[in-house]
Amino acid sequence: MKRAFSALLLIASLSGCATSWVVDSDVKSFSSLATVAPGASYRFERLPSQQADLARQESLEAMAAAALEKVGLRRDDARPQYSAQIGARVAAGLSPWADPWLFDGPWGYGYGYPGYARRWYGGGWYGGPAFMPPAANPWYEREVSIVLRDIGTNRVVYETRARNEGPYNVSATILPVMFEAALQGFPNPPPGERRVNIELSAAKKK
Repeated sequence: MKRAFSALLLIASLSGCATSWVVDSDVKSFSSLATVAPGASYRFERLPSQQADLARQESLEAMAAAALEKVGLRRDDARPQYSAQIGARVAAGLSPWADPWLFDGPWGYGYGYPGYARRWYGGGWYGGPAFMPPAANPWYEREVSIVLRDIGTNRVVYETRARNEGPYNVSATILPVMFEAALQGFPNPPPGERRVNIELSAAKKK
């Protein structure tokens, strides 16, 4: 029901307003930081799998860097105070409203769809999966993460994740907004999971 309500809210905002739309993310953050000095510096840390495709990783880091800058952090690879490890994943699946009896199985939501799986793909990035659901019934589940470590102690001082799902194949637009949502409240985020809504112009949906 939560998934259905979220998608209905997004559809309503898109159809009811021609000039803006809302990206809603479920965010959960953990912090041991009391304060962070304005302009505190960081560098990106890359996993071996992320180093395998530098072009995609650099594009992803550009998205995260824009969000980090908005909360007062400055990239400085030469003299960083923190390291930032980031991730982004997208899974393509079948819409929760798709007719389950059309896809070879009694349970629906893709269990009977040939070749379908709720898999992460693209080496932590977003791209075309091996098997796509029917064009009329797509569903995309997205997640971004940021982990900050103190360079001096290598201790994790901030961890945050944001999740979003919906029928629109516009991850290049949605992922930057999710990074921004993931950092809401930095460095002292509220406890527990929360919904973060960020409004964009409708032109950015394309």
